[in-house]
Amino acid sequence: MLGFLPKFIRVPLAYLLFILNLVFWGMLLFYPVMLCKIIFAKSRLRHFFDDLLVKLGEQWVYGNNRISDWVTNIEWDVHWDESVAYSENESYLIASNHQSWVDIVVLQRLFTGKFPFLRFFIKKQLVWLPILGFAFWGLDFPRMQRFSREYLEKHPEMKGKDLEATKQACQHFKTKPVSIINFFEGTRFTQAKHEKQGSPFKHLLKPRAGGAAFTLNAMDGSVTKLIDVTIAYPTGKNTFSDLFANRIKNVIVRINMFEIPEEFLHGDYQNDPEFKAHFQKWTNELWVKKDDLLNNILKPE
Repeated sequence: MLGFLPKFIRVPLAYLLFILNLVFWGMLLFYPVMLCKIIFAKSRLRHFFDDLLVKLGEQWVYGNNRISDWVTNIEWDVHWDESVAYSENESYLIASNHQSWVDIVVLQRLFTGKFPFLRFFIKKQLVWLPILGFAFWGLDFPRMQRFSREYLEKHPEMKGKDLEATKQACQHFKTKPVSIINFFEGTRFTQAKHEKQGSPFKHLLKPRAGGAAFTLNAMDGSVTKLIDVTIAYPTGKNTFSDLFANRIKNVIVRINMFEIPEEFLHGDYQNDPEFKAHFQKWTNELWVKKDDLLNNILKPE
């Protein structure tokens, strides 16, 4: 639709449209409903406003999708394995490789409206972001609080308190299914990071098993299914500027689902060496398969 515009106009226009879409849904509509949620926090009406906020969040995503379609001409190659099945009573852990913030746009496009609204663990500081921080709070994005080893050495009385606080923040999802995104690599892939850590994988950084284990423990057994998502950008272009400049020509996504072994739902990754070793082995096996898949997807024809 806007592809005829020169890039020096189309790219800033796309950023502006994304911002206006966020302001429209995030401030003009989201804030009044958020206020009602606060007023009726202890009333049965809270559930109504919770659901309404999710609907508004979905409309925000759909708006982003439409803007992306206006300014890009991406060829989508998406395959859902037959193992992927939605159940309204299930919560899901979505594990994906991570290359850029465009990954979030891809995941939201594919899962919004098909699975529970996507959320991810946020640091407490992100609640103070303009517009988005309030949206994170209103949509019950779970807030993660993790103490460093150095901090616990100075304050041993705080051991375990971070996990308990995060578990408490996740109690809401005991009765309301959720989809939690977890990027096992813990950071965006770059060639420099890949070389620095000496990753044994060709297309991936090493998985940080601790973050995934913490997420499962914090969800306290309410997440039993893992949706494994593999995202590839064959052109190697994957930034927002690449997206809006139409340099991302095609996106390849492969999705499958399986049960998370029960032994991994409640284990203590920090203090149980045997559990830690088993969990690391499991995540590494996932990453070996994902790297092989990416190798097949990206190999020259």
